[in-house]
Amino acid sequence: MIQIKCSPRANERAAKSLGTGSVMQILVGDIGGTKTTLTLAEVAEQRVALGDVHRYASREHDNFESVVQRFLAETGATCTQAAFAVAGPVLDDRSQTTNLPWSPDARALERALDLSRVRLLNDLEAIGWGLPALADEDLATLYPGAAPSTGNACIVAAGTGLGQAGLYWDGSRHHPFATEGGHGDFAPTDGREQALFEDLRQRFGHVSWERVVSGPGIANIHRSIAAQQGVPAWFSEETRHRDVAEVVAEAAAQGRCPQCIETMELFLRLYGREAGNMALKQMALGGVYLGGGIAPKNLEALRAGPFLEAFFDKGRLAPLMQRIPVRVILSEKAPLYGAARFMAAD
Repeated sequence: MIQIKCSPRANERAAKSLGTGSVMQILVGDIGGTKTTLTLAEVAEQRVALGDVHRYASREHDNFESVVQRFLAETGATCTQAAFAVAGPVLDDRSQTTNLPWSPDARALERALDLSRVRLLNDLEAIGWGLPALADEDLATLYPGAAPSTGNACIVAAGTGLGQAGLYWDGSRHHPFATEGGHGDFAPTDGREQALFEDLRQRFGHVSWERVVSGPGIANIHRSIAAQQGVPAWFSEETRHRDVAEVVAEAAAQGRCPQCIETMELFLRLYGREAGNMALKQMALGGVYLGGGIAPKNLEALRAGPFLEAFFDKGRLAPLMQRIPVRVILSEKAPLYGAARFMAAD
């Protein structure tokens, strides 16, 4: 239902051009394993204007209803309909979040929040819906490719988990659809990866791509490497009060920790490999979009080599991979735009 085409300051123009005609007001949210964001959106003919975005630490709340109730109490907002992007599979407007003990249910939310209509959609599907609302400055190009912007596309997003979605091109527009490809089997290709795989299999049983390509995945890789090489004293002290993945990425960028440098090199290589796998499966000549919180914070590392080397490394199909554009989504508002556009089109 959409065509991925961004234009300068698209959002501001949309806000100014909504006018006073038929405007839908929708409560929209993005339910993530780390944080949940909520705002009010106004939509007119698929143009979206967002209000102030409120952010909440997901794990500080017992359920999603309490987050929405807090938002409504803080803002005094009123609305009759809502759409929420969920980090997890959505079936019949119900979901069990993958990295949170929450079970959002659209019908239950309608009753609890006194809303006439609530829709749920997967967060990566929501990003797909939101791409056309992004401005040029909301995207960073890792690799320009050689293919036109038409054709299938896909989104691969490493953050708290590893989300994936496809965008089917019907000849005139894109149709986003959710997948749970991040939970597919991770396959090691050398001795270092095999050691990582064995460590994770002992800990988790099933070893998915999400176990290695995500924030917790960075911590998992570092744990495996540190078990062989040890860690400096400052690292143990710093990770007492900071996220391990954040410390590893920062130390690697500063060149002050060999184990962290090795961890990020392997993480980026695995991220590139799985993004390439997704591109092949979707025949994504229309482009690969990297979402999630990790890519925007590590742009220079993504451009440095391991990611793109692994992305292109597909044997006989390497020339095809070199035709595919790769871009990073810089704006965290994409799922909010997408939830609004999805609801307006429903």
